[in-house]
Amino acid sequence: MSALTPRNVLVTGASGLLGGAVADLLEAKGHKVRTFQRRPGIPGRDSVAGSVADPAAAARAVDGMDAVIHLAAKVSFTGEWHEFEETNILGTQVLLRAARAAGVRDVVFVSSPSVAHFGEPIAGSGAGTADPARARGFYAASKAEAELLALGQNSPDFRVAAIRPHIVWGPGDTQLVERVIDRARSGRLPLLDAGAALIDTTYIDNAAAAIVRGLERMDAAAGRALVVTNGQPRPVGELIAGICAAAGVAAPGWSVPGKVARGAGSLIERVWLKAGRRGLVHDEPPMTRFLAEQLSTSHWFDQRETREVLDWTPEVSIEEGMSRLARHYSPTS
Repeated sequence: MSALTPRNVLVTGASGLLGGAVADLLEAKGHKVRTFQRRPGIPGRDSVAGSVADPAAAARAVDGMDAVIHLAAKVSFTGEWHEFEETNILGTQVLLRAARAAGVRDVVFVSSPSVAHFGEPIAGSGAGTADPARARGFYAASKAEAELLALGQNSPDFRVAAIRPHIVWGPGDTQLVERVIDRARSGRLPLLDAGAALIDTTYIDNAAAAIVRGLERMDAAAGRALVVTNGQPRPVGELIAGICAAAGVAAPGWSVPGKVARGAGSLIERVWLKAGRRGLVHDEPPMTRFLAEQLSTSHWFDQRETREVLDWTPEVSIEEGMSRLARHYSPTS
């Protein structure tokens, strides 16, 4: 597949920020896009509503498709294992089986660097191997198992690549940006270890472009797992301050030791899970051990292999991304 070869491409999870951006970019490049998500899609766009774990719905979705970009997943800091297992593992298995039966040639499985992050600092490492047994939390463990399942299906006539975008953010992001802003505004957002941990992030446009590029470069990407970032590591405190400034709220000015936050996160996670089972809470906990590790542990990646395999470099810098975020929150400024 080249940028000049239109194809029929299925995008799962297109109701999310990243899935929607991928679908829009594919259409801008001239491809015919079908989306597959739990809720009805955008009016006027070919779409299938249903669960990726439903064989009948998956078969309808892949019918007539040349390629699949699989983003649909349960993304949460807490929850029951069976929920992650059904969507992230069983859903991937069902979709792959349906895609192969329908004659789909290429699949890009959108994964996460957390599948190979085991709580220790990552400083300039490559992608690493997914390990469900060592991954931290149900989300990471289920994505690790799904990635191994997906890459295990790779063959000359059914090519599969895994793209792992790291901490995707941008205008309209509710997973990171809105949570940072909401908690900073209410004074509930501490810095861990003074926000000194160095981390990579990925601006939304860059993440979408890299995923689409994975499909275009399947000859080189098949069978590989590639981490995608902006390649601009920054202290987490600087990134949080930038997001707060873009929204016009005060950045957090208090700090908690990372070790204390990790211990508290483990406790809060257990309490939250029990309360959720009783129907007493329905939102994300304010802290989990995984989140505390992410905020207090350096994790940035060597991008040389990714850029060589994809023949791609990010177009939007963190600085430009923050400017776009500010314009999103103050469109008249």
